[in-house]
Amino acid sequence: MVYVTLIVCFIASILITPLVKKLALKIGATDAPNQRKVHAKVMPRLGGLAIYISFVIGLLILRPEAEYNTAIILGSLIIIITGVLDDMMELSAKIKMLGQLAAAGLVVVWGGVQVTFINIPFIDSQIQFGFLSIPITIFWIVGITNAINLIDGLDGLAAGVSSIALITISGMAIIMGDQYTVMLASIVLASTLGFLIYNFHPAKIFMGDTGALFLGYMIAVLSLLGFKNVTFISFIVPVIILGVPISDTFFAIIRRIVNKQPLSAPDKSHLHHCLLRLGYTHRQTVLMIYAMAAFFGLAAVIFSQAKLWGSFVLIAILLLLIEIIAESIGLVGKNYRPLLKIFRTVKYSQARDR
Repeated sequence: MVYVTLIVCFIASILITPLVKKLALKIGATDAPNQRKVHAKVMPRLGGLAIYISFVIGLLILRPEAEYNTAIILGSLIIIITGVLDDMMELSAKIKMLGQLAAAGLVVVWGGVQVTFINIPFIDSQIQFGFLSIPITIFWIVGITNAINLIDGLDGLAAGVSSIALITISGMAIIMGDQYTVMLASIVLASTLGFLIYNFHPAKIFMGDTGALFLGYMIAVLSLLGFKNVTFISFIVPVIILGVPISDTFFAIIRRIVNKQPLSAPDKSHLHHCLLRLGYTHRQTVLMIYAMAAFFGLAAVIFSQAKLWGSFVLIAILLLLIEIIAESIGLVGKNYRPLLKIFRTVKYSQARDR
């Protein structure tokens, strides 16, 4: 039944997306080109609605059950309404944030999806978050929602990276025997893949904030369901799964602090922008970021199965790779290369000693 439902969601997304495209053009939910954007013509941007409708079809067929199911579905509806309104009339950042906070708060406060404690490695102890569990969990959901939204800058980029994250979450949920997370993640995945047919370069329609916010919200919530209230090591797993959007967002914050710009200020220095400036084509850039996302997904699986010391070594390697890539492509700025400068100094010293 599950496999049939996934096929239905996939086909539904393929059939519904052209209808949503017509609707977007009719109601003016379009994205005009400007100096910060890559596309050169007006594009419909309500594509996320097709993903959501296909997702709802999957829910109606499978009818997954969990104590937080109603809260998650209602939260997703709030997110979709926020995204649709933004795609139609470009809401202010404050209004969009209120919509995200409302959706996250509904899941956390009413649904009970909260990270209440973590176990500390090496010592038999726990950190109880207490009343902080609510703001910490809301911060995670809102943060990941916006991280997915920030990478939605090229044809098929956010949809593809989200699909890879959903595949990883589904796979790990299967390992842990979490059927509810498997069902929801798989439904969202099938719906997203159907839309990706129209969204991959050259795109016929954008997912818009409707899709980016919905996918970010669902990925944030689903990644919490399987990994909350566990060890410190397992708590890192969803962070690794979402390594690409999280690191891109992190360096965007650093970049704006260094350049003394507001954190909400848009720019053209995200990961995909940097790769394009290095001379890679649109499609090559997207595929390279897909590869990075897949690498993080594989690393998360390995990390979850590793021994304690192996986990710390893997974290160190990942952090080192992220920093080297960020410096190499100028993710913070052309002159930000502290680690590469150290490597060059050491290499120069060794060459001189010879």
